Amino acid sequence: MAIVNYKSSVAERLMRYVQVYTESDPNSDTQPTTMRQKDLSRMLVEELKSLGIADAELDEHGYVYATIPSTIPNDAPVVCYCAHVDTAPDVTGENVKPRLIAKYDGSDIKYPDDETLTLSKENHPYLKQRLGDDLIVASGKTLLGADDKAGVAIIMDLAQHLMQNPEIPHGKIRILFTPDEEVGRGVNAVDMKKLAADIGYTLDGGERGSLEGESFSADGATVTFNGVSAHPGYAKGKMVNALKMAAHFVDSLPKDSWSPETTSGHEGFVHPLHVEGGMEQCKVTFIVRDHKTALLADYETRLRSMAEATVKAFPGGTFSMEVSEQYRNMKEVLDTVPEVMELAVKAYEASGLNAEIHSIRGGTDGSRLSFMGLPCPNIFTGEMAIHSKLEYVSVQDMEKATEVLVNLSQLWAKRSK
Repeated sequence: MAIVNYKSSVAERLMRYVQVYTESDPNSDTQPTTMRQKDLSRMLVEELKSLGIADAELDEHGYVYATIPSTIPNDAPVVCYCAHVDTAPDVTGENVKPRLIAKYDGSDIKYPDDETLTLSKENHPYLKQRLGDDLIVASGKTLLGADDKAGVAIIMDLAQHLMQNPEIPHGKIRILFTPDEEVGRGVNAVDMKKLAADIGYTLDGGERGSLEGESFSADGATVTFNGVSAHPGYAKGKMVNALKMAAHFVDSLPKDSWSPETTSGHEGFVHPLHVEGGMEQCKVTFIVRDHKTALLADYETRLRSMAEATVKAFPGGTFSMEVSEQYRNMKEVLDTVPEVMELAVKAYEASGLNAEIHSIRGGTDGSRLSFMGLPCPNIFTGEMAIHSKLEYVSVQDMEKATEVLVNLSQLWAKRSK
């Protein structure tokens, strides 16, 4: 069912939010990784309070917590809607200049700050479905930041609509805005007792109608090669070059499989991210991904075998390998509480959409929240071409996501005790 008395704020909100520099930093040890993320979070707290949400707060770790009060007499499951405020470090998010392309007519979109860039239906086919929509893009020097400020804007839009229309029946709704999702630390310090929610939904998906209830399972791996140092003028028979060992190791990885650039669908991969070091010691860091958690151990065994083969080719050298868990496939949790996905599908249908259930070739905050006790699928926002200067979002996609949340909130209210 369509929203009544709806006055959309998503476009205006997004265009303001993306101008706040919130890039996270994978090399930082602080929480959050950059204090600039709190600039937007403080703004959100003030806006929530201005809507009448008195308990909105920003904690020391960079999390925003807030409550949209229940409008029904009975207790219902507490629903949490979550989005992240940070932008990816892949492309700068500083000095974003958003532009609104009204009633997109299908023509190529050019960029004033980089004339070499073109956003077109040919290189981004989803645009063919968005003819007539209002699109928001950047200027050519930065990403837009719709990932995930579109999700933030949608949740804020929902808060505005529900607070202004208390006749809409819904249970208690918790809002959670997180930092550092883009560097894999989005829920490291979430206070689950303070959050006090029963189920959750992240707003961090792409195309209108997509619903994601499955993610990769993910580990990180670091392989460290240790060489033998010697003066290069007198190194014959003595020196073992760790940098060459690392190069040999990386070169031994398959060229036509087992990598992001050669896999799709449910195929997993092992991906070298970074090489650091020199002649005496050199480290290679990897991400290890598959939808089947059990396969990660197989991948890591294979990686270790390849490192052992490298050491055999460089007598005198050694290696060590460390593996750390990053997140797990949310489907393992969601399958135990099928109602979480079922009600989301019904909310899509009530909004005039056919839910297209997809698997994520990655993860969201919801992947980890699911294993922290909060089953948490991922709902679309319209964010497209993320982590690039061509990033864009449809205003109408965001508005439709707000409609889904209004309907979803009412469906959960019917589960009241």
